[in-house]
Amino acid sequence: MRVIAGSARSVPLMTPEGFETRPTQDRIKETLFNMIQLEVPGCRFLDLFAGSGQIGIEALSRGARHAVLVDSDKKCAGCIRANLAKTKLSDKATFIQKQIPAALFQVRNEGPFDIIFMDPPYFVHNEEEVLKGIADNELLSDQGIVIIEMEKDRNLTFIEDSGFIVRRVKQYKTNQHVFLEKK
Repeated sequence: MRVIAGSARSVPLMTPEGFETRPTQDRIKETLFNMIQLEVPGCRFLDLFAGSGQIGIEALSRGARHAVLVDSDKKCAGCIRANLAKTKLSDKATFIQKQIPAALFQVRNEGPFDIIFMDPPYFVHNEEEVLKGIADNELLSDQGIVIIEMEKDRNLTFIEDSGFIVRRVKQYKTNQHVFLEKK
């Protein structure tokens, strides 16, 4: 796993040991950032369930003004801090080691965000709760987008009552990126 483009291009990144995290594959990450390349420079980026921090770091490397990375796991926290230091992007990032939804309340002062990326554990299915927290805490800017990485066969009906609408869905072999905007 590495940073694909930008100021930290080709820097290899650490991943937490074990099977609790599923780092986004480089080819999927590259496709994602190609789709949002015009929105990233100068944006405020929120990476929820950050794991290794690779998505937030990629955004910073590509010109995001600031990124907030959130993960509650102790192994992930060490990995995120090490990756930020290795890429020399620590000064543009804030890391919060806290459970969601409590972290959403804490990041209110850092927002609003132009891009919010979340990749919750597939077995948890708490996207609806997280979207409610994003809306309740007014974390998304008016023209901002929320991107959810989830399993390919996940039913999207939970979005209907969330205050968001689906703007786009990009499917891959086993997972998908769902792009949301405010209703």
